[in-house]
Amino acid sequence: MDREIWIAVCAHRLQRQWRTVDPEQLDELAADLWKDERLRALAPNDAARLWLEPLASAEGPQHPGRRRLGG
Repeated sequence: MDREIWIAVCAHRLQRQWRTVDPEQLDELAADLWKDERLRALAPNDAARLWLEPLASAEGPQHPGRRRLGG
């Protein structure tokens, strides 16, 4: 896949996670992810998902029935 298209698709996936972040910053982040050969070998959506995994894990599972602390 062409570099520019890969970065655009990856940035779009990142924007779905962070809607309030400046799109130019997400383009820069996606360009940084492109530099990682392991991530570049993946489809851009998969690369973004893989990169986001530690952040999702830090937030914990998001189950509707999950008890909240103090609740």
